[in-house]
Amino acid sequence: MKTKKIKKVSEKVVVTGGAGFIGSHLVKKLVELGFDVSVIDNLYSGKEKDVHSKAKFFNLDVRDLDKIRPVFKGAKYVFHLAAIPSVQFSIEHPGITNDVNVNGALNVLTAAKDAGAKRVIYSASSSVYGEATKLPIMETKIADPKSPYAVQKYMGELYCKMFSEIYGLETVCLRYFNAYGKGQSVTGPYSGVISVFLEQKKKGKKLTIVGDGMQTRDFVHVSDVVNANILAMKSEMVGKGESINIGTGKRYSVKDIAKIIGGPVEYLLPRIEPKDSLADISLAEFLLGWKPKIDLKKGLKELL
Repeated sequence: MKTKKIKKVSEKVVVTGGAGFIGSHLVKKLVELGFDVSVIDNLYSGKEKDVHSKAKFFNLDVRDLDKIRPVFKGAKYVFHLAAIPSVQFSIEHPGITNDVNVNGALNVLTAAKDAGAKRVIYSASSSVYGEATKLPIMETKIADPKSPYAVQKYMGELYCKMFSEIYGLETVCLRYFNAYGKGQSVTGPYSGVISVFLEQKKKGKKLTIVGDGMQTRDFVHVSDVVNANILAMKSEMVGKGESINIGTGKRYSVKDIAKIIGGPVEYLLPRIEPKDSLADISLAEFLLGWKPKIDLKKGLKELL
């Protein structure tokens, strides 16, 4: 007598902002790992064509709790990346960005809790630190946000901790430093200096440096960010709203990036932004078993 093979049901995960730069890379990896992936994105900056064909796509806005709630049914893990990640835009439109970045995060946590999800992995931001007085920056540094965006992302972290403490929903917050990689927008709110420089070089234009170009950043490849999310989902050492740096522990100035990419440069007026940024990543290694694998020069070589 033949016994029927029991088909293994893959675990369901929800990715908000899954059509965006980091989100689409994460969705691709989750699908490859065999997860049943549902994507929520209103296509504000993301593109539906970037969503893996095997993922279920829902054109919804995280600000609408009633509409997103059904998508979370049966989900074990939730990755919350949906946001308007722009300092300058948040300065010009604090109300709109607050609605998306704070109320949206609260809605996602609420939907995850009500659906009985195990864990929410929240995409936080190194902008919460403000101006660094000591490098590298450790997670023990008191948050000192200098923009509406930074305040909003920090509030999302506080909500994560509160949901873990009060409702028992496991949460972990990943403070990304400067993510870069294939598919990063050059015009949207998540455009970074690397993607802008590459596009300018492609078009034969001058590389535009804001300020004196001596500001330094910790640039982390999108594949390493994705790996950090996967490990944050699996780790048994997190789940109480921990805040963890995701960077490389190395920094480069904007001038350094321009020199590596090559070409004539043009200087623009400075804007409100931290002068220096560098992550201490020892906590990520301890709690997640995570280390970045892509060196900046290698990452830029691939993009070039």
